[in-house]
Amino acid sequence: MDTSHLPPSQPISEGVKLITVVAPSKGEGSSPTGLVGRRLAQQLLAVGDPVRAFAEPEECSGWPDDVHLVTGSVSKPLAFGGIFAGVDAMFLAGAHPATVEATLALARDAGVRRVVLLSSHGPEYEQWNPPETWYWLAIERAVEHCGIAWTHIRPSAVMGSVISGTYPATGSDWADSIRTEGVVREAFLDNGHYPFIHEDDLAAVAAAAMRTDRYIGSILEAVGLPLSTRARVRSIAEAIGRDIRGIELTSTESRAVWQRNGWPDGAIDVTLYALQEYGARLAELTEWTLRQRPSVTDIIGRPPRTYDEWAVENAHLFR
Repeated sequence: MDTSHLPPSQPISEGVKLITVVAPSKGEGSSPTGLVGRRLAQQLLAVGDPVRAFAEPEECSGWPDDVHLVTGSVSKPLAFGGIFAGVDAMFLAGAHPATVEATLALARDAGVRRVVLLSSHGPEYEQWNPPETWYWLAIERAVEHCGIAWTHIRPSAVMGSVISGTYPATGSDWADSIRTEGVVREAFLDNGHYPFIHEDDLAAVAAAAMRTDRYIGSILEAVGLPLSTRARVRSIAEAIGRDIRGIELTSTESRAVWQRNGWPDGAIDVTLYALQEYGARLAELTEWTLRQRPSVTDIIGRPPRTYDEWAVENAHLFR
């Protein structure tokens, strides 16, 4: 049932921070909106902001008690704008090109003053393609022209993507193979690299963009340094106190494994390309990451959290 409008008996708070969440997706560029959204809710509540979450049914558990949870989908047409009542800032995650303009119009008419979009790096590539093929770029353009102050966040892959089974494919089956065999099997095991950001840091970037005007009209590159596949495996091994054996696969073999696990070809293509590209251009792409301003450190006021820290926090997944 779509409960996207608030019932008449629901008191409306002012200055509400709205977080939209959709079910996990393996599509290229998709972030774990539920994982990031829950961390964002915790951070906003900690500074006294009222928080409303608009979540698809699969993502309605695990929220802090003080979150006002509304079941529905931001990717589907909304019959009412009540979800935006009292909202001053929205974290728009999981939007769809087919419905985003109408959703933003409802938000604008309800008085939402700021929208922070969880985007991807897809627009960098889509801009060279015909507009009718755009996905992420279509969403960004809709946000830019909706009449609400906006900020785009283009993140690295999220470390916790393995928790919810979202993009990228690399590492997605490690929890099972490490638990049962003490083994990791993947292509580019020795030379592959991939950039990751901790979900707490991505949430902190979003919180900063939602709570101040400093980043209005900006594209924030919420990017972490490229990590080698071997380094990620070592971090997990140290966290669980157990050796992990690595078995190098060919690209074709990795593709077959990921296909059996339900990964679409597009996401596999991008994963393999990125592993190889970051490995081949490591110095150049590391320098690009370090040049970004404002940096993640600038935005959140502390150094980003490391993969070592993430592995310790999530060691139970691999034991």
